[in-house]
Parts: sequence; C-alpha cells; structure tokens
Amino acid sequence: MARPFDLLLGRKTYEIFAAHWPYAKDEPGADQLNNAKKYVASRTLNKVSWNNSALIKGDVVQEIRKLKEQDGPELWVHGSSNFIQTLLKHNLIDEFRLWIFPVVIGNGKRLFDQGTLPSDLKLLGSKTSSTGVILATYEPAGELKTGSFALDNPSEAELTRRERLRADG
Repeated sequence: MARPFDLLLGRKTYEIFAAHWPYAKDEPGADQLNNAKKYVASRTLNKVSWNNSALIKGDVVQEIRKLKEQDGPELWVHGSSNFIQTLLKHNLIDEFRLWIFPVVIGNGKRLFDQGTLPSDLKLLGSKTSSTGVILATYEPAGELKTGSFALDNPSEAELTRRERLRADG
C-alpha cells in the first residue's frame, strides 16, 4: 500500500469498510484507505458517504472500462467477491494479488465461482509469510490450456481402462 491506488468495491465490502476505516485512524493502512478514491458498484445504494467515495451509475462494465483508460493510480479490488464475478466475466482484471491462507473451511465464498470463464494464469511472483500465508501475484494468460498424462503409446492397462469407461457410458 506504499504507492497510490484507487479502490473498486462492491456494495457489501464498501459498507463493511465504511463502517470501520473512518473510525480506525490509528490502524496500519487506515490513511491510505481513507484517502483513496473509492468507486462503489451497487444496484441498491443511492448515495455513499465515506470520504472520496463515488457511486458507479449506469453500465458498471462500461464505467470501469472508462476508469481503466484514464491516467491515474492502479485500481484495486478488496473483498467484493460478487462484484469480482462481473470483472472476471468481462475480462477487466489485469493482475491478481491473492493471499492464500493455510486453513480449510469447507463451504464458503469462492473467488472463482460458478460462471467464471476458465482461463490460464501466469505466476509473476510469490512469497510466503512467517505464518504460512502465500502472497501470489498472477496475470491473466489467455485461454485455458489443459494437459494430459496420456502416453503416445498407451499401455495395455490404459487401453483396458478406456474401454471400461466407454462401456460404462
């Protein structure tokens, strides 16, 4: 958070942040978040009151494309898992900075949820924190390319397996 940034936020994340950060001025990152320009995507909010916040009106995808064309700081998205689905669907994400925590929670929100278009990602860099959190940076790398473990000359066991799959339908 050392360099300037603007935020793109969905309604739920905006409401969580707006109820916390203006009142947590002594916490690390508070100044940067409070001073950043915040663009809020919402179909239900009529106004936003947190410092430097603006409601995105009209066609959200078109408005974000306009923002990306402007000369300004990077646009960051924090949280906003529902809003991210729109960004993914319209290929509006240039870089993913993922924090992968070493926990298993079972059911919960998914960053790459149903409806996400399959695609490749290229790893730009990664670090691991002392607590095991992996900080990974990826960029979109085009259409999904799948691999295979299939041998050029399949074994007898593989041919038998394939035949069994065909028979099971």
